Amino acid sequence: MPKNHSPSIVKPNRLNRLRRILTGGLAGSVLLAGSLGVTSAIAKEGQLRIAQQFGVVYLLLNVAQEQKLIEKHGKTHGVDIKVEFLKLSGGSAVNDALLSDNIDIAGAGVGPLFTLWDRTRGRQNVKGVASLGNFPYYLVSNNPAVKTIDDFSEKDRIALPAVGVSVQSRVLQFASAKRWGDAAYNRLDKLQVAIPHSDAAAAIIKGGTEITTHFGNPPFQEQKLAGNPQAHVVLNSYDVQGGPASSTVLYATEKFRKDSPKTYRAFVDALDEAAKFITANPEQAADIYQKVNGSNVDRKLLLEVIRNPLVQFKVQPQNTLSLGQFMHRVGAIKTAPQKLDDYFFDDPRTAGGS
Repeated sequence: MPKNHSPSIVKPNRLNRLRRILTGGLAGSVLLAGSLGVTSAIAKEGQLRIAQQFGVVYLLLNVAQEQKLIEKHGKTHGVDIKVEFLKLSGGSAVNDALLSDNIDIAGAGVGPLFTLWDRTRGRQNVKGVASLGNFPYYLVSNNPAVKTIDDFSEKDRIALPAVGVSVQSRVLQFASAKRWGDAAYNRLDKLQVAIPHSDAAAAIIKGGTEITTHFGNPPFQEQKLAGNPQAHVVLNSYDVQGGPASSTVLYATEKFRKDSPKTYRAFVDALDEAAKFITANPEQAADIYQKVNGSNVDRKLLLEVIRNPLVQFKVQPQNTLSLGQFMHRVGAIKTAPQKLDDYFFDDPRTAGGS
């Protein structure tokens, strides 16, 4: 299983229960917003604090970090940028960190973006900065009786990064609404538990715990399928969202964008270069992922993820609007997004997205 190392990670009490259940399974780490270990500061040109989570979906940031692309593009725009990367787990922690000015760029699912966009309208005015690419997210179960979402029982527990907030939780709600109607969109919420991806993947591979299902992302989902013959895909996020979709995105406050225009531009340019590099150099990208994350994930499996034709590395968001409109329809957010510019900053790199 992959191991992620960061001096900014702490282990909260909420994982103790699962660790006891796993009895020796790999335990991951969660960074709480209140334990970031950095001092809140006003955003300024040349300062960039980026929060990311776990998985290949953050490969654009890994490449930008390893190749110092943000610093490179900063110099092009006439500014020396000091970049700091922080690891968190779950959209709630990411959103808390952004609103408390402990980070400048938030990396999380499009669900948390819609939540914060809605709540900060007229105040911090949080909007999307860029996509991290299109990735299918798999709902994987090791319970042979669970073939579709109809088959879940009170005995099942579904692990995901944050209950009711993470993009995985929102996609599962979206799927529930399509299956049982909008009034029953949260029918499966009571089965959800917030567990970091590495812990949840370990539980699915090990078996014999209350965690029978995990809605994760690559490479954790591929590891589960390879590591337990009973593990199988119950749901594909692309099927729910209507095709390839940018489930994980980056977002920031309006103040940061206005106060640090050169830093903002350098960041987006660096991401675009990273996306092109990964597409052209999958093997080097795999090496970077393992190095930056201190990961021992099987390299062959990692390359299969990167080369998967369903995966596209790009900064332009795709197929995100429908999830936001669903969230408004069921009352999860007050404002209905009508177009990408409503919840994404206007930028030539993201223009034409959906």
